[in-house]
Amino acid sequence: MEKSIKPDKKYFIKVVWILVTITVFIVLIAGVVHFIINMSQGNQEAIFIIWFASVAALFLMWLLTIPIAHLWIKNLGYTIREDGIRIQKGIITKLQQNIPYRAVTDFALERTLYDRILGIGSVKIQTAGQSHSPTGYEGKLAGLTDYEQWHADLRERVRSLQPVSESITTAETTRLSEKDLLMQILAELKEIKKNTGKK
Repeated sequence: MEKSIKPDKKYFIKVVWILVTITVFIVLIAGVVHFIINMSQGNQEAIFIIWFASVAALFLMWLLTIPIAHLWIKNLGYTIREDGIRIQKGIITKLQQNIPYRAVTDFALERTLYDRILGIGSVKIQTAGQSHSPTGYEGKLAGLTDYEQWHADLRERVRSLQPVSESITTAETTRLSEKDLLMQILAELKEIKKNTGKK
């Protein structure tokens, strides 16, 4: 049974808050530079250029980022299937990423400061050496309000796919005593010696 999920609207609010933080940071830097120039030589032309460049950069940032972020989040979707997870994303070019459970090694919860304030979180998907990302995570289910529930559910799905034989082998190995283990190693070494033809 497939279950489709969309990021919560709070995910877009997070983008807006990040833009507000960047805006405040740039205004503070411009203010400090203004103060330094004013204290040293008071060059009004340089002060005008700094504020003009800062305001123009902020205007362009807001003008481009808001519609792109809106479209990106609108097209972002996750499908939890019986055999894996599908992530749909993209604005002009639509990308569909399929991650089978058999390739998943772990799921990690991620909550930034903004996430904690807004009550959302992300579930990051780690795979066995298949990720092209430097973080080592193949995909991410971002902007979820019920992130803890999905994290637990997905981990349980992966755990249920672990082979039974592997768990039995592990249990049997732990039951072997040290002496039995050494005897097994000795027997295998004798067999190797016999097969190589050495006396």
